[in-house]
Amino acid sequence: MAYRASAAARARELAISGYARNLPDGRVEILAYGEAAAVRVFIAWLWIGPAAAKVTEVAVETLQLAEPPREFIIA
Repeated sequence: MAYRASAAARARELAISGYARNLPDGRVEILAYGEAAAVRVFIAWLWIGPAAAKVTEVAVETLQLAEPPREFIIA
């Protein structure tokens, strides 16, 4: 399973909403919204990803959202 699809599946398991999308430079951008403990578990998983993933960096930024996302989508 590809990185974005795997991330979406893991996010849904953790009741996290948001999105995963490819950026033009080949990186994947993920917005994750949920309980703090679940988001921490998700971030740890992002470093690993699916079996074929080669993760070299995970940058975390805290954002203030006007309206939280309702589900996790692949954009």
